[in-house]
Amino acid sequence: MKESLMDVVCCPLDKADLELDVDDRDEEEILAGTLTCTECGETYPIEDGIPNLLPPDMREEATA
Repeated sequence: MKESLMDVVCCPLDKADLELDVDDRDEEEILAGTLTCTECGETYPIEDGIPNLLPPDMREEATA
């Protein structure tokens, strides 16, 4: 995920801004970390450079 995408992504639950916490990055992309909603506090993982912005209940169904 490119850091420039932070300007356009928002929480799918309440459309609030997301705060980025980077765990791993290369020169151009964020490879791992979390996005946290500044309003509701829900967290969304970034894995292999891909942010998972599914709401929590849908995320659990997808992994089951």
